[in-house]
Amino acid sequence: MGAGRSDSDRRIGRRALLVGGAAAAVGAAVPAREELSHLWWRLPGVEKPRTPGAVDFRGAMGVPPLERSREWGRVAASPANYRRADRPDDYSMDRVIIHVTQGGFASAVKAFQDPDHKAAAHYIVRKDGHVTQMIRELDVAFQAGNREYNERGVGIEHEGFVENGSSFRDAMYASSARLTAGICKRYGIPVDREHIIGHVEVPGTDHTDPGRYWDWDWDRYMGLARAAKTPKS
Repeated sequence: MGAGRSDSDRRIGRRALLVGGAAAAVGAAVPAREELSHLWWRLPGVEKPRTPGAVDFRGAMGVPPLERSREWGRVAASPANYRRADRPDDYSMDRVIIHVTQGGFASAVKAFQDPDHKAAAHYIVRKDGHVTQMIRELDVAFQAGNREYNERGVGIEHEGFVENGSSFRDAMYASSARLTAGICKRYGIPVDREHIIGHVEVPGTDHTDPGRYWDWDWDRYMGLARAAKTPKS
């Protein structure tokens, strides 16, 4: 589930950007200057509007639009588990990262709401296919244990256990594939195994998810995602 405490994410305060501007970067390390260049959107009047209750995936949360604001307030991840950003304008997005929760749906939601957890994904897909969004795609989720992959990727958690094949049901695969297809369409991400990967494939990770049972179904999953991305004639 997520990346745990190994997922460090260096930050520069708003004061350094707004008060110091370019001068704040003088004498700083190259990574710090690069980070400042990604924070231009925090200047007053630049940040994209954020609508309370809005979701990126139409099917997320499975509730009518008027209910989304209240639902979002109950399930949004703790701000300690992600970093505000303005993707894809400040970071290119070219990965969908597949995770498995190693627990139940409710426990995953609770963990991502816990500021001490230090990790979260953008979405959780329940066994029955219900999709819950916990972080906006604009923002960088602390999900992969690799800063670059966090900045470039959208993370999807799946309820279940890597060593329990019954976790991965038809409804879950179908719903997750539609979600992945929508993400790929929005950001021009190819629907292939180079760009849709498991957490285990992230450089430097010590995680094994989605595990051997999902591995057996990668071809099936990719077929569902390709079909969902291609409009029916």
